[in-house]
Amino acid sequence: MALGMPPRAGLSYALTSTALRRRATPRLLARSCKGMRMTYFVTGATGFIGRHLVANLLKRKGTIYCLVRKGSMEKFEQLKEDLGADDKRLVAVTGDLAKAKLGVSPAMQKTLEGKVQHFFHLAALYDLSADAESQQVANIDGTRNAIGLAELIRAGCFHHTSSIAAAGLYPGVFREDMFDEAEDLDDPYFRTKHDSEGIVRRECKRPWRIYRPGIVIGNSQTGEMDKIDGPYYFFRLIKKLRQTLPPWMPTVGLEGGRANLVPVDWVAAVMDHIAHKAGLDGHCFHLTDPAPRRIGEVLNIFARAGHAPQMTMRLDARMFAFIPQSIRGALGSLPPIKRFTQMVLRDFGIPRAILKFINYPTRFDSRETERALKGSKIKLPKLEDYAWRIWDYWERHLDPDLFVDRSLSGKVKNKVVVVTGGSSGIGKAVAQKVASAGAIVVICARGEEELAATRKEIEEAGGICHTYVVDLSDLASCDAFTQRVIEEHGSVDILVNNAGRSIRRSIALSYDRFHDFERTMQLNYFGALRLIMGFLPTMSERHKGHIINISSIGVLTNAPRFSAYVASKAALDAFSRCAQAEYSDLGINFTTINMPLVKTPMIAPTKMYDHVPTLTPEEAADLVVQAIIERPVRIATRLGLFASILYALAPRAYEIIMNSAFRLFPDSAAAKGMAGRPELEQPTNEQIAVAALMRGVHW
Repeated sequence: MALGMPPRAGLSYALTSTALRRRATPRLLARSCKGMRMTYFVTGATGFIGRHLVANLLKRKGTIYCLVRKGSMEKFEQLKEDLGADDKRLVAVTGDLAKAKLGVSPAMQKTLEGKVQHFFHLAALYDLSADAESQQVANIDGTRNAIGLAELIRAGCFHHTSSIAAAGLYPGVFREDMFDEAEDLDDPYFRTKHDSEGIVRRECKRPWRIYRPGIVIGNSQTGEMDKIDGPYYFFRLIKKLRQTLPPWMPTVGLEGGRANLVPVDWVAAVMDHIAHKAGLDGHCFHLTDPAPRRIGEVLNIFARAGHAPQMTMRLDARMFAFIPQSIRGALGSLPPIKRFTQMVLRDFGIPRAILKFINYPTRFDSRETERALKGSKIKLPKLEDYAWRIWDYWERHLDPDLFVDRSLSGKVKNKVVVVTGGSSGIGKAVAQKVASAGAIVVICARGEEELAATRKEIEEAGGICHTYVVDLSDLASCDAFTQRVIEEHGSVDILVNNAGRSIRRSIALSYDRFHDFERTMQLNYFGALRLIMGFLPTMSERHKGHIINISSIGVLTNAPRFSAYVASKAALDAFSRCAQAEYSDLGINFTTINMPLVKTPMIAPTKMYDHVPTLTPEEAADLVVQAIIERPVRIATRLGLFASILYALAPRAYEIIMNSAFRLFPDSAAAKGMAGRPELEQPTNEQIAVAALMRGVHW
């Protein structure tokens, strides 16, 4: 011990004499205080790793001073409450990472001087997508300011939390004693993590220890995580696969490089253990998985945890390296490919910066850490053992879809929504729903009395409704309607083309009824098209708008006896697909709803429909509400989609099925020109069974 004193006398003197304490080395203080009450200073205590580290430090005797910005005091108080700590164990120190000496007041500096045995610097910006200037301030300037305070208060040991990013994209195994060998540090995050560690190595005069955690994920015991990072960026893709495909369906994916994932509770436990172990100053420790898995395997582990299909065939991303960089760059810069890539990345919430790490080339040797942990019983848990907790926590707390406003009011409040055929059936139900959600509803139809009655119902319920008498089969009437709406309401946010006419009649009974095809096309296609063409100019100017076309399941099933009706709806579907290609970059969405059979006045003449499953107008309106909220390209039943796929794969077999159904279901009395007469026969059990089996299809 110091000054040749006996060990016990030296220890007592070192703890009681201010003069000698100021002359003693920080390492001596750290060792002499072993097993006794400690004093810690922690930056980033309210951060993700910081919270877990503080929880470990609280298990030891001592006081923990935590650097807290004024704006984060509420988070600190919550931390104290969560950990059950009092004001004596956990003390807030007001300061700022960007200020010299962390902005700590002179009075607090004096309080801390000579007392802090362990100074943990965790505060930093751990975000690949952050701008370079922010990372410079947080990671480099913040580290320099932390060292400045540690020097001023003569802290015992400076513990710096770096990252495996400090190695850059080093090709091969990066040891714990390597630093200057780092390569490809062009990325701001890699560069600032490397440079901040270099500042500790070159400028810190206190004893120091450096920790390089791998990609830190959630708590292995609880799944807790504070943000989307690393593998979490791909969780939405996994969830989409689960929603689209059965879990046994094999899929194709990428193999990629090795992803070094470590749970935050393990990282905090390792830091706590190594920090309190003697003789390790000046060392760097890799807090990493010694046997990391490739990205494809990692994604499959989480796919199993989320009950999603797994990537049975994984293509090694390195196989694309044979394509010259100039060609890859040229292909990637093509407008269609660039926009498609941006759309996919945006929809799944994957930052573009993450793609360049698919072939991550670096592996990390962690023998120093393994030696330091020997005998500690701190073991790195296997990812497959706790991946389900990580997935469950993400799905319950972090899934971005949880924070999307999926309420109807969030989409239509104070917006102008035009609903054609809004005086009855589906249109009336839609008008009532959007009006109750705060929309300014505009409905049109031919019947003035029915419009007035619907308007009264909506207004009595507290909604806003404007009515217009319009004959949508008359193009001049359509033009006058669109002009008045724009003049009186300024613009239209959502157009629901609901009005339509249906004719159930076989072609054999239509040889001399060409007008059936003309009038269905006039209303269902030309009328709807005229309104679209009338409202599109203002939507284009405003770069926003949504057009919803009520189509039919018959377009997907090729329903017999509905050739006139299906043809008119198919024309509108085709127009929408073409229009979407022209207006997708102008913020205008087109949605087609292939509506199944709905019990409305339009199907009343066909008495057989009284005996088959149908949707109510309110249930049909719910599909329109879904379209408004989600803005999909198409909404269709599974049966409708299955029919279209079956027709594409085996058209001849499908024709036999539909022809058999056509022969099974006769034309109605109305179709045969006997309107007003009762049906000659009631539906047979066979007919009802087929209609129930193919629910929602028009027969």
